Amino acid sequence: MKASDAVALVLAKNGVLFGYELIGGMITHLVDSINLLGKTRLVSVHHEQAAAFAASAVARATHHEILGVALGTSGPGATNLITGIADCWLDSHPCLFLTGQVNTYELKGERNIRQQGFQELDSVALVSSITKYAYQIKHVEELLPCLQKAIDLARSGRPGPVLLDIPMDIQRAEVDDAEVQAHLAIHDERGVNEIHTPDIDAIRTRLASASRPLVLIGGGAVNRPSFKQWLEQLEQSGIPYVASLKGAEKIPAHANYLGMLGAYGTRAANYAVQNCDFLLVLGSRMDVRQTGAKPDDFARKAEIIQIDLMEGQLNNRVHAHKSYVMELNAFFTQFPLSSLYKNATWPVWAAGLRDQFVRSFINEYTDWSVSPFVIFSTLNKLTDGHAVDYVADVGNNQMWAAHTLRLNPGQSMHHSGGLGTMGFAIPAAIGANNAGKKPTIVITGDGGAQLNIQELDIIARDKLPVLIIVLNNCSLGMVRGFQEMYFEGRNSSTYWNGYSSQFKAIGEAYGIESTVLSNHDDFATEIMNFLNFPYPKLVELMMPDARECRPRLEFGRSIDEQLPEIKRTSR
Repeated sequence: MKASDAVALVLAKNGVLFGYELIGGMITHLVDSINLLGKTRLVSVHHEQAAAFAASAVARATHHEILGVALGTSGPGATNLITGIADCWLDSHPCLFLTGQVNTYELKGERNIRQQGFQELDSVALVSSITKYAYQIKHVEELLPCLQKAIDLARSGRPGPVLLDIPMDIQRAEVDDAEVQAHLAIHDERGVNEIHTPDIDAIRTRLASASRPLVLIGGGAVNRPSFKQWLEQLEQSGIPYVASLKGAEKIPAHANYLGMLGAYGTRAANYAVQNCDFLLVLGSRMDVRQTGAKPDDFARKAEIIQIDLMEGQLNNRVHAHKSYVMELNAFFTQFPLSSLYKNATWPVWAAGLRDQFVRSFINEYTDWSVSPFVIFSTLNKLTDGHAVDYVADVGNNQMWAAHTLRLNPGQSMHHSGGLGTMGFAIPAAIGANNAGKKPTIVITGDGGAQLNIQELDIIARDKLPVLIIVLNNCSLGMVRGFQEMYFEGRNSSTYWNGYSSQFKAIGEAYGIESTVLSNHDDFATEIMNFLNFPYPKLVELMMPDARECRPRLEFGRSIDEQLPEIKRTSR
């Protein structure tokens, strides 16, 4: 059997059902074999960066149940994958990357030269710091064991990307059929992390004795298999909870959920963090966007207990009173909240926070012609009862969405979190739509949309039910806002004096029904049209006076001191 045919079989055996590639000479054997087998659906895109984002979105949209693969040819194909690899690494999403390589006899090896074969490049060296496993295959005998190792490592422990670099002559080499069948018979055995009962008992005791408890849910929690059931128990317990940007991706808008915390978070979430007396942190690293630039003042009144899979994430920026290395799925299983003693003080605390949320979760953009709060509140209302995936780009559009979108059951949102990659949304929507099998709504800006706008062609070609919403303020609004705050309004490189691309025309050129709008009512009409009949559609919403997020946190302030300041009623 040809080695590339065996690779296709191993991918299928491991449930790698969706792949994305831009064809190149050094991956032709792999692409041909995968397509011939027909178990992994390969989608040809127009840029390898888009392939990487789409492949990562497969895991994002399926709670890590399905693995995606992105393929790139040697040299520029491999380097174009790197941004997507880094994005997976920082956001802890499993994804398999396969790069082609020149024939083994064309590799430069130890020679003191830069290159031997055409497009030869040491892909493994380039990605070694942003992958869980990266290896160049030297002999055909190690291809299948290394491929299985890569897939297992991507999914195990803290998930992440892996890369296998496969020279051309190895792809077309022959492998023994019996050896292939032996590899296919291997079962994926995943270890179960032990949790010490005294640790669980200690957390339970501290939580039950707290008067004002709060749970902070991070991205490391929400994709675990037992999270959904545990979240339902959390809501029933009456304990309020908040989320990081990545945690908020999978949390529906229940009564005790106060939304995202941090620099662009809800005022109620930040108030809760700063006034709780016990904070349980699950799978969140508490980065600067969550804590602000004053980590010592974060959760200033609380005893903090932090749980994470990686010891290095504990007591990093924020020092917890107690920290535990635990696998969160095991934690959720062994710490059912249904049996938790309910403190009599909790209802008063939770009711006060719900009141804070209602009074502060308001439209703070009444002086703008188009309000982001109204836009995303419209999406909240109109998508109620519809299963959809949202995919956000990076910039003000992302923070407007993260602050105001309140997900319904059956809905998820996907962000480029740690890397914050402009150009993420459109290609990621392709992967999310393929794997999630739900209508998908892209939130992007006129800056971020242009980085991978060529993938509109794929959405149109495959007739994907994807709605692209381009919030057009003719600028790179978030950086422009920084310039206006810190550089006396000098906005070089971020503002084009009213000029921007005509996205309606671009969408139509790709064969997508497109429209340009400038008011809330027309926006609502277009959303309803899409939900009633999901099909490729682009809506360009003109927002010429939109240039900042409200509320927002300026450098040096604590997270409950967001601007603009509002009068708060003490309780």
